[in-house]
Amino acid sequence: MTDTRSAQADALIGELQRQGAGRLTIFLGAAPGVGKTYTMLSRGRELQRRGLDVVVGLVETHGRAETAALIEGLEVLPRKRVDYMPATGTGRAMEELDLDALLARKPRLALVDELAHRNVPGSRHERRWQDVIELLDAGIDVFTTINIQHLESLNDVVHRITGVRVSETVPDAVFDRLRDIVLVDLPPRELIERLQQGKVYVPDQAAHALQAFFSPSNLTALRELAMQTAADRVDSDLREAQTARGLPGVPLRRGVMVAIDGRGQSEYLVRVARRIAERRDSPWTVVTVQGAQAAGEAQQLELDRAFALARRLGGDALVLHGNSIVDALLDQAARSGASTIVLGRTRERPVARMFNRTLTQQLIQRGAHYELTIVSTPEARARARRSWRQPGGYLNRSDTALAVTSAALATALAWIAERWIALDDLSLIFIVAVVLVAARTRMTAAVISAVLCFLAYNFFFIEPRYTLMIGARQGVTTVVLFLIAALVAGRLASKLRMQVVALRAANAQATALQTLGRQLASAADLGQVLQAGRDALRRALDAEVVLQAGDHQVHAELLSEKDRAAADWAVRHRQASGRYTDTLAGSEWWFQPLPLGERETGLLGLRFPPQLHRLGIEQRRLAEAMAQDIAQAVVRTRLVADLENARVSNETERLRSALLSSVSHDLRSPLASIIGSASSLDHYADAMDKQDRHSLLETIRIEGERLDRYIQNLLDMTRLGHGGLTLNRDWIGVDELIGSAVTRLQRYEPGASFEVSIEPGLAPIWVHPALVEQALFNVLENAAKFSPPAVAITIRAQDTVEGQLRIDVRDRGPGIPEEERKRIFDMFYSVERGDRGRQGTGLGLAICQGMIGAHGGSVEALPGPDGRGTTIRITLPRLQPQ
Repeated sequence: MTDTRSAQADALIGELQRQGAGRLTIFLGAAPGVGKTYTMLSRGRELQRRGLDVVVGLVETHGRAETAALIEGLEVLPRKRVDYMPATGTGRAMEELDLDALLARKPRLALVDELAHRNVPGSRHERRWQDVIELLDAGIDVFTTINIQHLESLNDVVHRITGVRVSETVPDAVFDRLRDIVLVDLPPRELIERLQQGKVYVPDQAAHALQAFFSPSNLTALRELAMQTAADRVDSDLREAQTARGLPGVPLRRGVMVAIDGRGQSEYLVRVARRIAERRDSPWTVVTVQGAQAAGEAQQLELDRAFALARRLGGDALVLHGNSIVDALLDQAARSGASTIVLGRTRERPVARMFNRTLTQQLIQRGAHYELTIVSTPEARARARRSWRQPGGYLNRSDTALAVTSAALATALAWIAERWIALDDLSLIFIVAVVLVAARTRMTAAVISAVLCFLAYNFFFIEPRYTLMIGARQGVTTVVLFLIAALVAGRLASKLRMQVVALRAANAQATALQTLGRQLASAADLGQVLQAGRDALRRALDAEVVLQAGDHQVHAELLSEKDRAAADWAVRHRQASGRYTDTLAGSEWWFQPLPLGERETGLLGLRFPPQLHRLGIEQRRLAEAMAQDIAQAVVRTRLVADLENARVSNETERLRSALLSSVSHDLRSPLASIIGSASSLDHYADAMDKQDRHSLLETIRIEGERLDRYIQNLLDMTRLGHGGLTLNRDWIGVDELIGSAVTRLQRYEPGASFEVSIEPGLAPIWVHPALVEQALFNVLENAAKFSPPAVAITIRAQDTVEGQLRIDVRDRGPGIPEEERKRIFDMFYSVERGDRGRQGTGLGLAICQGMIGAHGGSVEALPGPDGRGTTIRITLPRLQPQ
């Protein structure tokens, strides 16, 4: 009931989400030329005549006059011209759908041809189906066309049929937005005739197409694929709509579900179901219903063989939990969309048949919408009769012994209670005994216990005693009601026990998968993923685990040569091998392949205790589910690693390009000045006076020192990046530190002026003097570049209330926008203001931040006090030498 309500809620949510968006109608064809565009235009014209606002976004007529004639009278949106420059050849202008114009026009219905088309590079979206999704999200209904070979999930199937790999595909998720699907069909012979008449391709292309893609066999197969796709979509939509309205689903595709119980004909039923499904070309599933009582060893072995056979033949295998076989089968048939239920002939107990309670009768009564196929074998009836005596049958010796023992103990307790406690209502003791039996066994034992307790209660405690006769009408009523109460209580207790067992099994599997998922989510690399998977598998399955993914292995040294042979076979053939299989069963390990992609397969190996001679269905399903989660986590971590490597590579390339750009400009300028001045001295020194020669030598010195600063900045940045910066601390006065940086800068910037304000009594600071002076020099140089001429740069130094030294450098330049204040400390961040002016390397403030940060301080950019200029604030902690 919970699953049904959940499915109904999901269906309602999906239906409500689709109501606000546009509705998609796809005209689906098996191949080009069947008339998809013609049909779409005809439908559009019909809707326009009814008053609907219809606009042709883009339609390809391919030169067909009858198709072009249908466009007349419809509003056609002009196409957008896109300039395309291919890798080789000259550029040209191409036409594409004008998405923005169509969104601005916002008609009620837009006709957009060729959903799988690849847009011209430079368009907003790479594929046209992405344009269509944007139109739908904007509330515009869309008519579009597509051929079946362009559906992503059928790409490999089409390749095997035709030998052609289609590159333009549409994800299946687009079909989830469907409102209607229109199958445009044309028999292969008529399509070939159209091709020969030149109505699809020009003659040269038509001749080639007839020899390749448009062969009769290919067209027939593609036509079948198109019909199946349309039928699947109609079936899915119908079931979803019925579920949203709380109605039972009516499957249109005739899925087959076969129910087995492990009592002698399971494999035969699997083969029968496979033949039925093959004739109908339908999906099929093998199920068994597991109640509270565990299956016997022989029964479980038969179920394992039947499930393995089903998987080999291409079917699915499921274990259902429930106390009612009929409810479990009908619920699963409704969820999977099966229309045919195949089951073996069951033992028809006379009493159950009298009250229409046999499995077959209940399925016929309650499964009115399903086709029931009852399969029997000559030995089925004999086996059904023997099932009473077989272990794991309807009743075994332990259940019978428990029922008899409980009745005897209840009789003894009732005698003691009557004799020593004077209890009047002894029936409660017998009812408790029945409930206890029902809670520990199946319903058959509970019924036997109820009958025995009824007879004992009547014989020993109802007057006249020691006979089965009842002396008063009240006594008859008492014993009859007792029997009814005992049967009802036993039934409820047995049903509750089955539900508890089923919930316990489902909860154990869900807990194991949840624990594994939580551990895999926190795993950062491939090694951690494999280790987390190994730990979770070992706890959940109580087995030794070997995991392998590429070059990473976990405990592969546990494998012997024979085990390695089985492991290699599982990886090469992507099938299970080793113990509990039919392939290399001599190995002690059960190997399961891990699908890591199309060309790579990992490996999961499990070694269970030697006393476990058979791998249960639940254990197998849990191992396979956990293996699938581990494989997905491996793929995820590899993808994350690849993305991180690509990001680091891109960042490295960006920094390299920025460094080369900076070096090419900022190092060439002083070199050019030095070379020019030296050349002038070399050629014209004799013709120059002393003042000119001194001016050229001064230029060489200044530009050399400028070049030295650039190189020193690069070296400092390298030392900061590689952790090679060491601090040789010493005491230095704050006034001495600021004065040294100002004096040094004025040698390079003679026109710069400064207004220095130092708090009186400011104590010296314990720092690396050269590094802090260099950091302060970089800040002052940055401020001098952008301060207006003859405007002083303000420097203020003071102690904060937190006991730190604060140095503020304020300029009156254009200032830095708020969004760029943090970015100016990035390497090579070049803008027109701050340290990132066109004449800087973009390293000054980055180096300043690194040097101050090495001292435990900070550097930040703030706006000027009156909104003008910029304030760079340096904060240094006052430390004491150890």
